[in-house]
Amino acid sequence: MFQTLYSYFWWERLWLPENVTWADLEDRDGRVYAKASDLYITLPLAFLFLVVRHLFETYVATPLAGLLNVKEKIRLKATPNAVLEKFYAATTKHPKQVRGGGAPKGARRGWGRANGRAGAPRHGGDVPAAPQADVEMLSKKSGCTKPWFYDLREVWKGYPIQSMLPSQYWYYMIELSFYWSLLFSIASDVKRKDFKEQIIHHVATIILISFSWFANYIRAGTLIMALHDSSDYLLESAKMFNYAGWRNTCNNIFIVFAAVFIITRLVILPFWIMHCTVVYPLDLYPAFFGYYFFNFMMVVLQSLHIFWAYLIIRMAQKFI
Repeated sequence: MFQTLYSYFWWERLWLPENVTWADLEDRDGRVYAKASDLYITLPLAFLFLVVRHLFETYVATPLAGLLNVKEKIRLKATPNAVLEKFYAATTKHPKQVRGGGAPKGARRGWGRANGRAGAPRHGGDVPAAPQADVEMLSKKSGCTKPWFYDLREVWKGYPIQSMLPSQYWYYMIELSFYWSLLFSIASDVKRKDFKEQIIHHVATIILISFSWFANYIRAGTLIMALHDSSDYLLESAKMFNYAGWRNTCNNIFIVFAAVFIITRLVILPFWIMHCTVVYPLDLYPAFFGYYFFNFMMVVLQSLHIFWAYLIIRMAQKFI
């Protein structure tokens, strides 16, 4: 049964155009092609990233934060209160706002005194005391001098018989390993408002990267990853300046980040890149399952971009 499912999953008509087989993508004459087995290395690399992140946060980020005068917030531990804990467990661990009418009066008074103000949320105790450093370890040079980086019709020239560049191999392995590490660590990280959307994003990204690799969509995949990565540095920089208390610098960088995010993900991605992946392939071969699957996952990512752009614009309006 397993062998049957395996055969159906790797059926060539699912992932490749007509008249193309996996044998056509075997290495020959010095040309190397992407293979699904290449992706196995990303799992041990993901755990390596987790180790590197831990070491970086412990021995680099934390001492550097001290030099920048980033101090841990002192949080007073609430006095144990059985009535309060029962109310807390019966409602939610992540209330939007604690209002006076919800919790029992005695519990509210004790809760407020323990946290320094009346009605202070108990869930503050669930938040880590110090901000966690974000570790972005991504390669950016993956064929940017090639014609298909500028002429999007070149993305599909000769597809799927397109050999890969060494830089593309490492870009894919590092990027996919990085997103595996994010997915593995998301349960232990701070749970933000967009927790569910982050999980959907990580899963969709892992699926997209993996599929684009073994179906040899690597030219389109390289463009999409580079486009997504272009705004991440600005966001991480804004976070660090915010932790350091440099509010004006943080706000200015965030405004630039918002502009880059909107231009790359709400303009370039849908009107250039997605146009490239939806329209141009049909000039070369009839649509097949892999074509629909790839573009469906792109629509999922684009929907998340619209959601995040809405939040980003609201924050940018406050800064302005």
